[in-house]
Amino acid sequence: MVDVDATLDKAGLRNVHVREYVRYWAELTGADRIEVVSASDDARLIDEALAEGEISPAGEGCYYSRSYVKDTARSEERTVVATSNPADQGVYNNWRPASEMRPLLEDRMRGASAGKVMYVVPYLMAPAGSPLERYAAGVELTDCRTVALHMIRMARVGVSYIDNLADPDSFVRAVHVTGDLEDLGQGTPDDQRYFVTFADERTILHFGSSYGGNALLGKIAHGLRQAAYDGWTSGEFLAEQFMLIGIADKLTGQRYHICGGFPSASGKTNLAMMLAPDALGSRYRVDFYGDDIAWLRVDPDDGKIYAINPEFGVFGVAKDTNEVTNPTALASVAPGTGTLFTNVAYNENTQEVWWEGRTPEPPADLTGWRDWTGAAISERPPQDAGAPWAHPNSRFTTALANVPNIAPDYDDPKGVPIDAIIFGGRASDREPLIRAIPDLAEGVYDGLTLGAEATFAAEGVDGLLRYDPMSMRPFMAYPEGAYAAHWLKLIGSASSQPIFAHVNWFQRDPGDGHYLWPGYRDNLRPLLWLLRLAEGEVSGRQTPVGIIPTKDELDLDGLVITSEDLETLLSIDAARWRQEMEHRKEHLEQFPGLPEEIWLAHDRVAAALGDDTD
Repeated sequence: MVDVDATLDKAGLRNVHVREYVRYWAELTGADRIEVVSASDDARLIDEALAEGEISPAGEGCYYSRSYVKDTARSEERTVVATSNPADQGVYNNWRPASEMRPLLEDRMRGASAGKVMYVVPYLMAPAGSPLERYAAGVELTDCRTVALHMIRMARVGVSYIDNLADPDSFVRAVHVTGDLEDLGQGTPDDQRYFVTFADERTILHFGSSYGGNALLGKIAHGLRQAAYDGWTSGEFLAEQFMLIGIADKLTGQRYHICGGFPSASGKTNLAMMLAPDALGSRYRVDFYGDDIAWLRVDPDDGKIYAINPEFGVFGVAKDTNEVTNPTALASVAPGTGTLFTNVAYNENTQEVWWEGRTPEPPADLTGWRDWTGAAISERPPQDAGAPWAHPNSRFTTALANVPNIAPDYDDPKGVPIDAIIFGGRASDREPLIRAIPDLAEGVYDGLTLGAEATFAAEGVDGLLRYDPMSMRPFMAYPEGAYAAHWLKLIGSASSQPIFAHVNWFQRDPGDGHYLWPGYRDNLRPLLWLLRLAEGEVSGRQTPVGIIPTKDELDLDGLVITSEDLETLLSIDAARWRQEMEHRKEHLEQFPGLPEEIWLAHDRVAAALGDDTD
């Protein structure tokens, strides 16, 4: 029997509630021993993982690992929010009764860590001293050493975060058990995996994976699902899948902050890590706060909306990351950063890594290169010659401190005041470069109808959006009607409210298919216009779906773009919008209890489009 108390005593972990929790799960999972992890243990854990072959060196001070071939991404269909109240069921949260799920998970986890170490990872998903700290503390128990290494990069890890809680029982209990990955029936009717957030118990139980959000329980399970539920039930905050940036005007000394949600493949990380274009760099600086999660609250002192990034690192998609798309990300994973690469291609001789989009072509010399499954590239049969070297969801994990343009106040417990909330999807037509939405209800309505284009050629509805409300579709923890009401109430209670906007970098020419907007660093330009609009420096042009810039209001210094493309980017296709409004109505009708303000916003936009003659 593992001596839990002696180990916790040695680590200086005194919190009696944590000790009881660790004792229970150590016995249930059958772990051989436990080990308490702090950030200072990183170098030792790296050495141990290297010695055991769990990771490999990837150049100086960086590391590489592969996951099991059937364990490469989040598994939304196996992800559940469980509570004791059936009224918590929403359309997207995959709700199940806690009374059903708890015994099911405990049965799977019972004895499943036999022969393994259980790593006790005390963490904080917020800057220490944050007004939201009581919702940020957690203790992850994991039987996977590489998960502990990732958590050290993604959260603030250490015993002090748990021992000094104002309420010693106010921590999230997060248990991760890997299971026998080769015998879990992934993707079959006999699938044994479950990833469950028991939201009203503030407990997370994940079984059957060692990858990403399935295993790093401080990130999505706590940072989004549990935090969203906590924010709703307390009425204190919103937890959203948002990027968070700062823009500094070096001429005036003014600083602005923007957060926002983007569905997958809509440019969120590239925007979050954006640098100013060369022509504007002498005046403006873009500061990085976070690329994935933001918690928003009203500050009682000044009545403004403040946001923090609860994470301590970046868990970024490697694919298509290069010097053009995201030079900031590349600098963040440079030698000496302690970065962990997962499921990219790896050269066992040179310790190099590579992924699709890193360079225009893969390395010509195949010697030593292995793909993400571990197979030698040089030994591929001819029919597999064009197969990807890296998995499309390959990742890098690096600490925030490694990001070159990290904001100087990224660790401020108070957070930063938000000037604008933006949403951005991927639309090849209809959606202009930017449209500002000063009205709160219409801004929330726009977020609820956020989406990115899907192609359903067989059904004959090309261009139809896959709706992803606020980019939270996979992470919803409570009913969508209540979610909309919580947004309206919380943002509405601020004495100074952010302006909303919708952006789209992906309009294409219907003829040759080229992108109309250069994107990347030039995306700063429409955001600067939005901030000027909020301050009354420009007025834009009113349309049925919001305010869009006039050509002379955008700072186009150094930008290469045709007048025809710019005109299209700053116009509204009313006919296409009227078609879209029918789809939006169908989308919203699936959510019971949607506030009347949202329907009134929909009706106002629809009526304005009906009157539009452009």
